[in-house]
Amino acid sequence: MSDKSEIIGLLQQAYNHELEVVTNFIANSTNLDGIRAEEIKKALAADVAEELAHAQQLANRIKQIGGLVPGSAALSFGSLPQPPEDTCDVVGVIKGVIDTELAACKLYNMIIRATDGIDYVTQDLCITLLADEEEHLVLFQGYLKEYERDS
Repeated sequence: MSDKSEIIGLLQQAYNHELEVVTNFIANSTNLDGIRAEEIKKALAADVAEELAHAQQLANRIKQIGGLVPGSAALSFGSLPQPPEDTCDVVGVIKGVIDTELAACKLYNMIIRATDGIDYVTQDLCITLLADEEEHLVLFQGYLKEYERDS
């Protein structure tokens, strides 16, 4: 059984994760170079708005259940794959996105389990967010297959 403070803590982790993703996706969608990078840059740029919306939804839910949305001093970035130094490393970016999406799916599954039978609204939100992350994951796994095939 989870209590409200545990659920708030997990939601704050997810909020932190989404904001770190936004930061890294902005960097990757800006920094990548080369003709082959264009489709990936466009996909990442489009994902920025969706990931930011996830953070806003999480923030609203944190507040609704009695928690506080963390400010920048309480956030911790650097645990997710970082944009590569080589601006032509498209495969590295794709693999980083896949790892990031896998981490998000794991976190949302953890929240879904923690809220089961306790907080159906938070559970429903996280099921929706999980579906979005799984969609991104499949998209980037497809990109990776294409890039590995062309290598």
